[in-house]
Amino acid sequence: MITFTLCLLALIAGYFIYGRFIEHVFGPDDRKTPALTKADGVDYIPLPTWKIFMIQFLNIAGLGPIFGAIMGAKFGSASYLWIVFGSIFAGAVHDYFAGMLSLRHDGESLPEIIGRYLGMTTKQVMRGFTVILMILVGAVFVAGPAGLLASLTPETLDTTFWIVVVFVYYVLATLLPVDKIIGKIYPLFAIALLFMAVGILVMLYVNHPALPEVWDGLRNTNPDASALPIFPIMFVSIACGAISGFHATQSPLMARCMTSERHGRPVFYGAMITEGIVALIWAAAATYFFHENGMEETNAAVIVDAITKNWLGTVGGVLAVLGVIAAPITSGDTAFRSARLIVADFLGMEQKSMRRRLYICVPMFLAAIGLLLYSLRDKDGFDMIWRYFAWANQTLSVFTLWAVTVYLVRAKKQYFLTLIPAFFMTCVCTTYICIAPEGFGLSHPVAYGIGIAGVVIALVWFVVWKNKQTKTL
Repeated sequence: MITFTLCLLALIAGYFIYGRFIEHVFGPDDRKTPALTKADGVDYIPLPTWKIFMIQFLNIAGLGPIFGAIMGAKFGSASYLWIVFGSIFAGAVHDYFAGMLSLRHDGESLPEIIGRYLGMTTKQVMRGFTVILMILVGAVFVAGPAGLLASLTPETLDTTFWIVVVFVYYVLATLLPVDKIIGKIYPLFAIALLFMAVGILVMLYVNHPALPEVWDGLRNTNPDASALPIFPIMFVSIACGAISGFHATQSPLMARCMTSERHGRPVFYGAMITEGIVALIWAAAATYFFHENGMEETNAAVIVDAITKNWLGTVGGVLAVLGVIAAPITSGDTAFRSARLIVADFLGMEQKSMRRRLYICVPMFLAAIGLLLYSLRDKDGFDMIWRYFAWANQTLSVFTLWAVTVYLVRAKKQYFLTLIPAFFMTCVCTTYICIAPEGFGLSHPVAYGIGIAGVVIALVWFVVWKNKQTKTL
């Protein structure tokens, strides 16, 4: 428990120390925000800071800090270190700059921000890439919550019924003004999710399980360690618990609701640190579960159900499961909303009228329904698509980090703050697609060699580009 406690304290200290330093580097000021200058009553709506934090936290959480952390825990105590260092030095920095750049540029969507710094070609690719990613997130976050809700309700309210209910909610949350549904129910969802995390945290100290310590070594404890090495598999498996490109697609939603740039640190940096804490708690709880029950169980939902019922009792277990249900639903609805805004930015289509919102949403929902039907009919095939999504999600964070690095260079600020994470995640994503069974399945030495080559190419590109920038400036 000593390593776990130190990691928990490090995350909290990271927010106050490194988070403040990152804020100082960006330099928020008192200029008017898009919520005030572009208020439209739909997407640009001033909201209280505490509510924006709750919405941002739930937007980015999904199942990543729970299911991802549980699967990451199979790799041993190395998962603790990645959650801590990844959240403080990569994930929270990534989220903060993505949100603040959107805030500075009238609430621009992520593809527009990336294009602003990496060029028109990259912008066009990212427009299509992120919309597909958002529709995929929205579709896959329907069946999971629906199944859990069906298990808590009478048999007459089966999974199909709850799929319809969740999807209808998605439609309303995507079309209606942000303060009508999202702004009202997210605080309740957040309470359920935070209750679950705090409850598990308290029970960790009550039960005081024998968790592994870092000084015992960082051995890969995964049962399939030979095929699934810590690097890069663990760094993609934990995903949202340390860094996630999906987060950068959600930050513009809240950038359009903030009334001051000075709220950026608690909203963007703080939400990621909070997610890191949740991920750390679940990684520790899962480690204890695996120690007691072995690592044969691969269904994270079963592990969550077992831990919450054993540690929090029946009532606490139900509340905890509601938190697990809330997490994917609140990422799915804002994924659709983000996709609508990305398409609207691309087409230059105002979103004040319902008719124009429907022009974008109807094709989007039809595509999501088709994807959902496929996932229900061919689960194995869709599981493979989901694994590609996990890689694509981290790849998106690479593009965001490089875009922020370009901004910092042009602004003559400390660009190494995002350059180092950009190099690291470039290596992770390149190596992963080479080594993973769902990727090219190459041998470890070849995959690592290609990953290193990818970083070298990125380094050469950056040096050449920076030299040209220096001459231009």
